[in-house]
Amino acid sequence: MSRYAKGPRFPMGRPAITPAAQAVLDEAGISGGLLLARHIHGDWGDLPVEDQTANELALLKGNRLLSSYALPGDGKIWIITEADRSATTLLLPDEY
Repeated sequence: MSRYAKGPRFPMGRPAITPAAQAVLDEAGISGGLLLARHIHGDWGDLPVEDQTANELALLKGNRLLSSYALPGDGKIWIITEADRSATTLLLPDEY
């Protein structure tokens, strides 16, 4: 049995991606849609246990959600869903 939900665990709202994040994903040949799917199903990526736990609490309390996914080389993409679930954005960590 998978440790991730079979369906979305929360509404993602309006999806958005920064131009820099899109360029990095295009260069790596990685689909932003695939990463979004992982995020909304509760696969928080490469977060430390304490941040994963914070996300689980955020699901219950309605707080902001963060996932982090490693890319080839030293790249990284963050996905942030707003507390009100109005939007989910893919961005580079230095754009936060």
